[in-house]
Amino acid sequence: MKDKTFSFSYPADSGFKGTDIHFYTGTPDLQKIFFNTDEKKSSQRLFVTDTTLSSLPALKNFIDFFTDSGDTSIPGITYGKHGTDILAVIGAGEKFKTMDSILSIESVAIKNNFNRNCTFIAIGGGVMSDMVAFAASIFKRGVSVDFVPTTLLSMVDASIGGKTGVDFSNYKNMVGTFWPAKNLHVWPDFVKTLPEKEFRSGLGEAFKTALLFNEEMLNLFRTEKDKVLARDSEIIGKVIFECAKAKAIIVEEDLREHGRRAFLNLGHTFGHALESVAGLGDVTHGEAVMWGIGRALDLSERLSLCTKEYAESCKELFAAYGYDMNPVPEALKSFGENRIRSLIEAMRKDKKNQSSEIRLTLQKGLCDTVIQTASDSDIEAVLA
Repeated sequence: MKDKTFSFSYPADSGFKGTDIHFYTGTPDLQKIFFNTDEKKSSQRLFVTDTTLSSLPALKNFIDFFTDSGDTSIPGITYGKHGTDILAVIGAGEKFKTMDSILSIESVAIKNNFNRNCTFIAIGGGVMSDMVAFAASIFKRGVSVDFVPTTLLSMVDASIGGKTGVDFSNYKNMVGTFWPAKNLHVWPDFVKTLPEKEFRSGLGEAFKTALLFNEEMLNLFRTEKDKVLARDSEIIGKVIFECAKAKAIIVEEDLREHGRRAFLNLGHTFGHALESVAGLGDVTHGEAVMWGIGRALDLSERLSLCTKEYAESCKELFAAYGYDMNPVPEALKSFGENRIRSLIEAMRKDKKNQSSEIRLTLQKGLCDTVIQTASDSDIEAVLA
């Protein structure tokens, strides 16, 4: 069932050894991976998923494995037991990406006497991996974490690289740590279970990766649109593998984002601002990033970094896939005159800024990326 494994390491002074990404073909089978009778389990495990994932047919056998009922007194969470292993279920979506959810996860581990040799395991998308890894990083000053990414967004981006966190005061990922997973177990077939909006969200991060590092993948998006949108197993499997490999190479080089890893923020400064202003959870992360990439391309052109032809050809491709490339996004059309000022204020609070100036990832062309600041007036011009 395991098709291939891709491994990468971290700097010697980082405190982390490395991550193994295991790619599987066929129907997801978590029970076979985690409860293989041929392998001796070495420690307690806390599996965490959400209410949406726990109802998936692909996870039914695994969920049913946890037959013993657990303590239901912890707010916002329910859980079951199988021996010393725990399966905890929390609410689904961005609105549950809070410190309260982190404290609930910690409470389950404490009530069940988990020690420092335990492993937290996130089953879900980027919200889940961000939260569970953050919880692992602060439980008894740090325990191991593994991921089973179930969304395209998580497979191509969010689960790789060690960034963790929760939203705070209506701003994205304001509180967090760097705490990479030891193992990722990736089943591309999970993508077939996603609602259309979640699929398109993940596809947005794949487009970003293509612009940054992979001309061949961008050409695939141009020539195989029908197969991509139909979630063809071969095409999607290739996209996931290439994106995961590209991000792993960057993270291996620059774990804590002091150099080229900042390129991965293409579209994110604009996109995170859109998510915050619209209301966290109202616009999917990938759709916000794609709108943000459109704004970054227009800003790149305005600053004479890239040609109009490059910016327009990219935006035409993204629009053909249904992404909003308008300066005034659909989600903010009712916001009136304060829309631009609210977006810029949210951009100014972005954690990537190192001063009062807004720092952005921009492009000179395909696979030719730069980091620089921009004035408020130039940013306003591409938001009008």
